[in-house]
Amino acid sequence: MPVAIVCAGRLREKYWQEAAAEYTKRMRRYNKLEILEVPDQPEGPQAMKKEGEDMLRQIRPEDYVVALCISAPQMDSPALAAFFRERALQGSRVVFVIGGSLGLHEAVLRRADQRLSMSSMTFPHQLARVMLLEQIYRAHKINAGEKYHK
Repeated sequence: MPVAIVCAGRLREKYWQEAAAEYTKRMRRYNKLEILEVPDQPEGPQAMKKEGEDMLRQIRPEDYVVALCISAPQMDSPALAAFFRERALQGSRVVFVIGGSLGLHEAVLRRADQRLSMSSMTFPHQLARVMLLEQIYRAHKINAGEKYHK
């Protein structure tokens, strides 16, 4: 079951790039992982809509889509591991969607099969991407029966 992350914007700072690359590299032994970046739109009346349209073009009809939203339910690492075990039985690609500084357009939220919050705190979307990558990696380690620090 492949996993993808659709996100607005690139990781500009080297430290975010290195952290994301490290978790992406670690994931190779467990599962296929894609990072699909769409252009980060400058603020304006149509910016969020354009980002949403670009994101939706990266999502296939058969994908199971999880939108990251601050006001959604949270899950701990073992629950995320269980989520991946359950989704593996379904066989479809799991796509996590991270909005940019403007958030996620309503069309993306409507397409989502599930919404997930990483915290009730607000994080920069670059940090959210690295945190999500780490949690995906942790969930796969848990499912492989391997030890991972708590």
